[in-house]
Order: sequence, then structure tokens, then C-alpha cells
Amino acid sequence: MADEWKFEVPTTGSKHLPPDARYMEALSSQGYSFEVAIADLVDNSIDAGAKDVVIHFLREDDRLVSLLIIDDGKGMTEEELDVAMTVGGRRNYDVQALGMFGTGLKSASLSHASSVTVVSKTRRTRAVGRRWLMERAVTGFQCDIVASDYAQLLIDRYAGRPIVWQGTVIRWDGVKNFPQYGGGGQTDRYLHRTINKLGLHLGLHLHRFLERDDFNITIAVEDVTTGTEYMNFGVEPLNPFAYPVTGHPDYPRSFVAEVPSIGPVRFEAHIWPPKSTLDEYKAVGSVTDRQGFYFYRHNRLVQAGGWNNFRQPDQHLALARVVVDLPEDSGKVFRLSVKKDGVEMSPEVVAALEHARNEDGRSFTHYVTDADTVYREARKKSGTTRKPVIGPGKGVDPSVRETIEDELPLIPAEDPISIRWQKLDNSVFFEVDREERAIHLNQHYRAAILGGRRGGLNDAPVLKSLMYLLLHQVFEKEYSGPREKDNLQLWQSVLVSAARAELERMTDDD
Repeated sequence: MADEWKFEVPTTGSKHLPPDARYMEALSSQGYSFEVAIADLVDNSIDAGAKDVVIHFLREDDRLVSLLIIDDGKGMTEEELDVAMTVGGRRNYDVQALGMFGTGLKSASLSHASSVTVVSKTRRTRAVGRRWLMERAVTGFQCDIVASDYAQLLIDRYAGRPIVWQGTVIRWDGVKNFPQYGGGGQTDRYLHRTINKLGLHLGLHLHRFLERDDFNITIAVEDVTTGTEYMNFGVEPLNPFAYPVTGHPDYPRSFVAEVPSIGPVRFEAHIWPPKSTLDEYKAVGSVTDRQGFYFYRHNRLVQAGGWNNFRQPDQHLALARVVVDLPEDSGKVFRLSVKKDGVEMSPEVVAALEHARNEDGRSFTHYVTDADTVYREARKKSGTTRKPVIGPGKGVDPSVRETIEDELPLIPAEDPISIRWQKLDNSVFFEVDREERAIHLNQHYRAAILGGRRGGLNDAPVLKSLMYLLLHQVFEKEYSGPREKDNLQLWQSVLVSAARAELERMTDDD
């Protein structure tokens, strides 16, 4: 009996078990971020041969009402649209298609909207439309047929010449992260923040397409009450390898890893110049996030940074980036996530990389050493040696954390210092909590510091940055000496006095 596991499991037949309608709820809970979901829909536009894609936010006065993604691709017939709107519907993907699983349109859309309508028209067929309404989908996979006159109306809205126009319009309604109340400038702040982040994401992950002369993505905002389109700009490509001069004269250089199950895989190694302030360098997360492998599938960036278990992230490898164009039929060793925002690399590839060589016989591990050396030498040339610190954590704006990680070496394997507001005695401005590795700021003075603005997790970035610079050394010592305690008391007194002055100013203004 001990050897039962070695034999094939016997069966007595099969039984048809269709998915429960609640599967739609699971489909909409895939963890898509807003920009990843939009990028997935733009992938479909690229597969349809689109030259222009427009991402259109519609607002009614201060309230956002809908989001539309419009393309001038080849469009879909009614039969093709039914397949596209079918959960798991699989069309015959082109060899170079960006689509893979047949779920992107539905899961990306319904993860952010309660309703997704798709209207499409080919050059030879009439406009047709389908709508998934979440509350109906979960009760039995009921997909609505859009009235043909409305389908044509929506097509005409975005067509200068409706007789010959072809393409697809995707409309999201009930978008979950749109501000519920647009007053007080909430909608404007949301649009500014969201559009900036969306533009960076699309510019990065689709940069190879945007670098072509025949492909454009436009983000626009229209007030449907007045018909005024008051924001309209093109997404710029953001090539993570577009450095003006290499950081090391021997790079870029290609290394070949012989992976037994699929054959040779090329890894193109780059070293960025130190201290770069270009968006192309800084757009990808923190220092540790942006180093490592940049996987492309059919020219679409599907992972930006990360070492995929080849090694641990290291601040000294901040300049190291490696291009990997995924080979065809490599799914066994490079498994792409459904959201196309990450790649799982098998141990087989990790082992092959240890022995990868370039045309001169130099190893890939030698490249890692070169990248480390360039970073360290740049630090030495600056004329100063900065002591390692414990980095900032929650409560500090990500851009500030990134700058601190760029400027200061971090003590490895240490929990970061969080900074958060908390109820404290009004005689103190801050409190140091060594056990929790936290700096607590007095909630009583928060409104005065923010000047009446709405607070959030990463608010008051200037104050929190200064508090971190003042106090981070406290956490790097086992105890505070008399001089340090006196300094803490001095800072406490001055800051309480300043905060109270701010409160008085607020009262006088009122």
C-alpha cells in the first residue's frame, strides 16, 4: 500500500460540472490595479490593429460618471463580440498577440466597474454591443444585448466619418474608485493623481509600441454637461533602458543561458549611469524594485524589475537592469500572470543563469559584480561616505522613501521606521516608540500642520521627512545618552511652540 502514489488514479467515468454563476465574483477579484486593468484593455486594442487609443474620463460638473476606452482597430462582428464577452472565451490568437487567457476584458473591467458595455463595428458589419451588469452576471451569466441604435450612437460619438469608421468602444459605469462626492476639488485631485499614474504605467509597459510612429494613446477628460474637453494629452513612451550614456563601457552585453527544456535564452545586461534623475530610471518603484529583470512578451513589458529568486535585491545593484524577451512556448519555465504584471521563473532558469556566458566567455555573475562596483565607486567619488541607516516606512510618501533609499545606504534586514498621527498629550509634539519602530505625531496639531487640507496616510511629507532626518538615529542605537535626550527635549519644546502658533493662526483666520 505504501506505493499507491506511484500508480495512475483509477476512474469510473466523468460528470459535467458547469461553473456556479458566482464565479463572476471571483473573476472580478483578481487584484487588478486601475492602471493594470486599463493596460489589459489597451492590449486588446493593439491586437485589433489600432493606431489610436483614447482613454476618456466623462464627468458631469464635479462628478465622474463613466470611463471609456476607444480604439480604431478592425472591430468585431457579432459572433466575435460574443466570444470576447464569454467568460473564458478563447479566440484564435495571432502568434504575436498580447492576449492569452480569454479573461482580461471581463476580469479587468468588472474588478473596477459594476457594468461594462462593449460596442464594436467592422468595416463591413453594423454596430453591435453587449453589456455585463455585475448584479445580473452573478445570477446566471446573463449578458445583455445592447440596442443596435444605441450601439451606433456610441460609435458615432467617437467617429468623424461614421459611414466608414470601424473600431471598438468599451464603457465602464459604476467605477468603484471614482470619488463618491465631487465637491471640494476631490474630482480634480483624483483625476490629477490617477491620470499621472496611468500615463506613467502605460508609457512604461507599452513603450515599445509608443515609440513607433503609427501608434498613439491619448488620455482625455470631457464635461458632458458643456461638451468641453478640457484635458487631452498623449502618453509618452518611458523606456527603462533609455540612458544617455552607459554606466559601464562594457555594457550593454548579451548573456546566453542554456535552459535544458527550451534551449538558449538571451539576457541583455545593462548598467545605468549613477545618480540619474531621469523619469526612465526613477519611474519603477523603489531602488530595490527597479533593479533586475525586465521581461517582455511580444514587445509588451510584463514585469519591470525583480530578481525572480536568482538573488536577493541589494541597494548596491540599483543600476542593474536586464532585458529578457520571452521565447515562444516558454510557459513551463516562464509563467506569466493572468494580469500580465509578473513572471514566475522556474528553478531551471535560475540554475542556467549561474552558468550563462557572453561571447567573450564572461559569466552573468561577473555582470552582477560589475554593476555592484559601479554603484560603490560612484559613492566613493562623491567624496563622502554616508553611514547606513534604518529606512523610512509607512506614513512617509513613497517618493520621499525612494529618495532616501537613493541617497543613503540601508542597514539590511531592519524593519523600517513608520511615522503616523496618534492621540498624545498636548504638551508633546512627537513620541518615539522603539518597540514598534515608530514615530508618533500628535493628532491635536494635525489640522494646523495640514492647513485645513484633508489628511491621509502619507500626508505632511515635508514635516515627516524632517522628523525622520531628526530621529532616525535614535532607532539605530540601543539607548539614548544625556546629550541625545537633551536634544529630544529641545526639539519637543520648539515644535510644540511652533504647532501652537499654527493653531492660533488658524483661529485668527477663521
